[in-house]
Amino acid sequence: MLNRRVWLTWIAAAAVMPSRAAWAQEPFYAGKTLRIIVGTSAGGGFDTYARTIARHLGKHIPGHPTVIVENMAGAGGLIAANHLYRVARPDGLTVSTFVGSLLLSKLYDRPGADFDALRFEYIGQPARTSPSCTFTKKSGVTSLDAWRGSRTRVKLGGIAPGTELDDVARILTVALGLPIQLVSGYKGSAEVRLAAEGGEVAGGCWTYDSVRVTWAKALESGDAVVVLQITPRPHPDLPNVPLAVALAKTEGARQLIEAGIHAPSTIYRPYVAPPGTPKDRVQLLRRAFQATMSDPEFVAEAQKARLTIDPVTGEELERTIAAMFRLQPQLVAKLKEILF
Repeated sequence: MLNRRVWLTWIAAAAVMPSRAAWAQEPFYAGKTLRIIVGTSAGGGFDTYARTIARHLGKHIPGHPTVIVENMAGAGGLIAANHLYRVARPDGLTVSTFVGSLLLSKLYDRPGADFDALRFEYIGQPARTSPSCTFTKKSGVTSLDAWRGSRTRVKLGGIAPGTELDDVARILTVALGLPIQLVSGYKGSAEVRLAAEGGEVAGGCWTYDSVRVTWAKALESGDAVVVLQITPRPHPDLPNVPLAVALAKTEGARQLIEAGIHAPSTIYRPYVAPPGTPKDRVQLLRRAFQATMSDPEFVAEAQKARLTIDPVTGEELERTIAAMFRLQPQLVAKLKEILF
């Protein structure tokens, strides 16, 4: 009888252990503020995702901290990435999201990248992305044939080397021989969109998941047209839009598209914490992030805003980035030549 009572007491204690482990974090997060630093300007896709996530993330963290969003645009997100690595305190109260291809900067010896991507702590990602090229109707580039047949180089808006808008344009120029004039230096995709509407550029190449949210009215009216996808498979919304990889005429061109565009698109919207953030807080933030991705209220808001939700765990981001640093040296050298 005594042994049975001891056994039942042990079972009851074990059953509440996870809850007590979570409660142990509450004194730290209770009454505090968690910052999400967005490495782009307000109004673009990164900003839209971050602000939607911020409205729900806190309720999944023990202690329910206030979650705020701050924009730290500049150098295509490089300022935010360097800040996270060198300045932000590794205490679990700062997370940043910036263009994921910047994480490969050390692989390509990119100037100005003052961080080691393999040392960051990865929290998660709301969605994989679908890079595409979108142009305004008034630019005259309303199909791939029109682009190919242009007598002058088509102006594409960009931000800075290492960002999707720039990298996709540079790789397509080499891999597919498309006539492109990259006009870089905009603060974010929102500014590129406005520049296209104003006639400064014809359009740009960035994720369709952002385009369909921030440029929805123009897509619906036909004032903006997606003419090329740079994805392994067509997006459900774009079944008849050509795939760049299908247009590659050589194995080398195919490898450039796959390694330089397809692979980085799987880490395009990472949420990252500084190196040295306590592991228990990293795990707590990872669980809270994934819980947010399946939160019915968050999902409903995301659907209303037409945000794609296809979450990637922090562990998967970590593995994917490590694998990219093992690319063949010859391919890395060629990409470095193109991108920088």
